[in-house]
Amino acid sequence: MDKNDDLLKRRETIRLGGGEERIKKQHEEGKLTARERIAVLVDEGSFFEVDDHIRHRSTYFGLDQKYFPADGVVTGIGRVDGREIAIFSQDFTVQGGSVGEMHAKKITKIQDMAMKMGIPLVGINDSGGARIQEGVDSLYGYGEIFYRNTLASGVIPQITVIAGPCAGGAVYSPAITDFVIMVDKTSKMFITGPEVIRAVTGEDVTQESLGGAEVHNSKSGVAHFIAKNDMDAMQIVKKILSYIPSNNMENPKMGSEIEIELDESINSIVPQSSNKPYDMIDVLKKIVDPDTFFEVQAKFARSMITGFARINGRTVGIVANQPKVLAGVLDIDSSDKAARFIRFLDAFNIPIITFADTPGFLPGTSQEYGGIIRHGAKLLFAYSEASVPKITVITRRDYGGAYIAMGSKHLGADIVLAWPTAEIAVMGADGAANVIFRNEIKNAVDPEKTRSEKIKEYADTFSNPYVAASRGYVDTVILPSETRSVLIRGLEILGSKVEGKPSKKHGNIPL
Repeated sequence: MDKNDDLLKRRETIRLGGGEERIKKQHEEGKLTARERIAVLVDEGSFFEVDDHIRHRSTYFGLDQKYFPADGVVTGIGRVDGREIAIFSQDFTVQGGSVGEMHAKKITKIQDMAMKMGIPLVGINDSGGARIQEGVDSLYGYGEIFYRNTLASGVIPQITVIAGPCAGGAVYSPAITDFVIMVDKTSKMFITGPEVIRAVTGEDVTQESLGGAEVHNSKSGVAHFIAKNDMDAMQIVKKILSYIPSNNMENPKMGSEIEIELDESINSIVPQSSNKPYDMIDVLKKIVDPDTFFEVQAKFARSMITGFARINGRTVGIVANQPKVLAGVLDIDSSDKAARFIRFLDAFNIPIITFADTPGFLPGTSQEYGGIIRHGAKLLFAYSEASVPKITVITRRDYGGAYIAMGSKHLGADIVLAWPTAEIAVMGADGAANVIFRNEIKNAVDPEKTRSEKIKEYADTFSNPYVAASRGYVDTVILPSETRSVLIRGLEILGSKVEGKPSKKHGNIPL
């Protein structure tokens, strides 16, 4: 056979992966193939594949007689909106996308290339797990991947798409990466399968209830986004990439400057009563550039909001309490959620804008036994450690330790703004009056009247932003309608910020 014809034949075999029948089955399950996913993600004609001729070299259990096209994973470099990214996409049609020695070496090679080039890494997982015929070589492969995930953390963005099964040790690579996208109905993540759990614990669980996309987006917090299908998952990857730089030495790309006047209705968006809820997302969408707020982990720890946005074209990260959910309290999950996002923002030079409205940390034995002290400390640590521009807006309640934790001046916020509705105190007026004036209320002729008077006295003293402003803990008090223009100016001022930190290997965050 002519050598050119031989190459073309080999290419066609590699392109077809596990063959037409397995591709058909993949489609019947609502899944794209490994190559189709890449084609949807990257700019047309931009994908440069590497190691397509790689094959395993194990001879155990008849493997030396078998050929797995591309060894079950497609790797290479492509462009998304003109930007270079590194990609690996596991091919379930080839030996179930199982990970062996050479499969793993392909992934680690593309990880190394991403680090050398300073470009984001996108991993698309669709694998039945370790290739058991290769024994310890498969485990070696996973370990090498995890190690590189860790080295790359904070240097280049790492985004994972779970587009099929991802079980056992394989789940730890996605867990180390910055963002995890799971495809509804077709993706699964778990350490031990339902059969093992049923046998050991007697719990009646299914794959979906144990490790489906909804579970990991709403309960475990392992995943950040839920996609309707593979096509949607690739669009989410593109959207994430549009907000972030290629590496930790760059700043996010600036968008177009936008002049908008804030609607005066924002001045009355916060209810007069401290106990009435409102939707903080409505506030955010009025202030940031139109249609740019992009929420992260929307289904998890919903008393805390995290997400990307643009303000006058500049990418920012938003961290905000959600008064509509549990009054915006801080708890174990919301502290973890915000702390992890803050550390990503700081690693990749994205300013942090905080909107605070919280009555405090959630009380209760489940929180105390679950380690709210340790988890809340993560939030304090993340804010204190962050050296990017930090601006905080206090919209209403900001009580006790939660006031400190939500990006206060005391944790290094560069600019702290307060709306006239801000209440900054150790606790709410009701609880404070009960403690401070306990004896007076108890001994009064009319305890309820006295209690009401003392609540008003405390509220008049502290339920405003002016005491904190008089101490310099709040830089200025602004009308809500002034927030956008003040944030724009604040970000301009902080654009040249340089903050020195003590020389050390790294801190010991309370994990």
